[in-house]
Amino acid sequence: MGAGGRSRACGGKSKEADEVTKDHRYLAKAYSISIVDWWHVSKVYAGWVALGLIGVSVAVLWQPLVVPAYAEVANMTKVRAALNEPLVWTMLVLVLMSIYTLTPSGKAPVYMMDFAVFEPPADWACSHDDLIEICSRHGKFSEETLAFMRRILDRSKTGQATHWPPGTVRLLRGEATADCSMEAAREEARTVIFSCVDDALKRTGLKPRDIDFLIVNCSLFVPTPSLAAMVHSHYKLRADCRTYNLGGMGCSASVIGVDLARQLLEASPGSRALIVSTENLTQQLYLGGDRSMLVQNMLFRCGGAAAVLSSRATDGFRAKYKLLLTNRTQTSDDAALSCVWQCEDDSGKRGIRLSKEVPAIAGRALKHNLTAIGPYVLPLREQFAVLVREALRWAHTRATALGETLAIPALADLARPKPYIPNFRKGVDHFCIHAGGRAVIDGVAENLKLSRADTAPSRACLWHYGNTSSSSIWYELRFCEQESEAWVAEDAGAPVRAGDRVLQVAFGSGFKCNSAVWLRMR
Repeated sequence: MGAGGRSRACGGKSKEADEVTKDHRYLAKAYSISIVDWWHVSKVYAGWVALGLIGVSVAVLWQPLVVPAYAEVANMTKVRAALNEPLVWTMLVLVLMSIYTLTPSGKAPVYMMDFAVFEPPADWACSHDDLIEICSRHGKFSEETLAFMRRILDRSKTGQATHWPPGTVRLLRGEATADCSMEAAREEARTVIFSCVDDALKRTGLKPRDIDFLIVNCSLFVPTPSLAAMVHSHYKLRADCRTYNLGGMGCSASVIGVDLARQLLEASPGSRALIVSTENLTQQLYLGGDRSMLVQNMLFRCGGAAAVLSSRATDGFRAKYKLLLTNRTQTSDDAALSCVWQCEDDSGKRGIRLSKEVPAIAGRALKHNLTAIGPYVLPLREQFAVLVREALRWAHTRATALGETLAIPALADLARPKPYIPNFRKGVDHFCIHAGGRAVIDGVAENLKLSRADTAPSRACLWHYGNTSSSSIWYELRFCEQESEAWVAEDAGAPVRAGDRVLQVAFGSGFKCNSAVWLRMR
């Protein structure tokens, strides 16, 4: 991005920035998920249309052509005559089309054997008062700034026992300064990552040598050697294990890791991948006074998750989930690129600035993402309702234009039909919405018309753990499974059962909206 873009993203305080941080909202209003993506519709239904045409062709051709030809097979004259008929060749073309569109592409199915999330130690837990006390002891914040952060906390819907890294929490134990060194950040990474990887391997019964691909994502802490190298060395993974380290990709990076693993596993049937998602906060406390950059201090918390994916047919019998699809959406304009921007404020303090354009950009990315996956997850009735409403809106546009041309007020003044927002609850049983904050959850719930029970996993994750960045969707999936009574909420829905479909949706800087759909196997 050029200097101009950087100036817009990293300039001084403005009224717009204050308005953004007033409610620290990512999503401000609903965006209609109603546009028909004809490319995805054609991919889903082209094969079935071809199959239907084949049936019609067979019915038409069977009696006059095929039956006589077989009845007198010794006489090849009628066979040759049948092959000269255009309808026969049409039928053969349709057969080939059907085989091409309906036969699986040869890619191996991808399963998730199991996953695990990091449970922070009790001495990492901080109440709201503890968080403000830590910031106060840093000695970098004015009373006005501390009061502003307190207001953010009060509206954040985070609980009184979320977790900060030990290098920062040491201020509560009477330490003179926080330990924000590189070694302290590495120690946080080791504690979080090794804990959830150990648990994931134990749950799946695998050994480190069984892993063929390793994918680690951490947006803000990208040391050299990489975190992937750290994991590879600690677990003594095979020398031919291919490792990938994803940095700077925001809170949706876990789905990016799943999508990358899917492509690798499909291309290498019989292999396994370990995905690790975390964020590292030891060096990320913003110490300045720019209100648009203070939100990160009060929302982000420690967390991590690890998942084992496999394309082995034998693993499918004991896998917990099957990956049905992944979809990645990234908007490519200057506003989208700079709306979540890491930079220095006017005094040189580094942090993450949120633009006032985040709500509109996030809503637009969500709309495009869900429009793309709609044909794959929505029942036919919902898809047909969308098509009918879009046809009515198209007809309205033509009718009003005709009315204006012919000066017919009855046509020119017709009320435009509203877009039809499909009910994703008819195609998805459980929703794991990135717990980026109260407004993120409320915005997606408004878009998809979700109930309180549908958003219970996200709200519980936000309350118990805060915004754990890319790993939040895994805490929410664990809530959906309700493995522990501590996670069960009064307004929670039924736990995940065999045959249920789970949708994970996450937002990230760039600006990205990524989603994954899972089928519960057992």
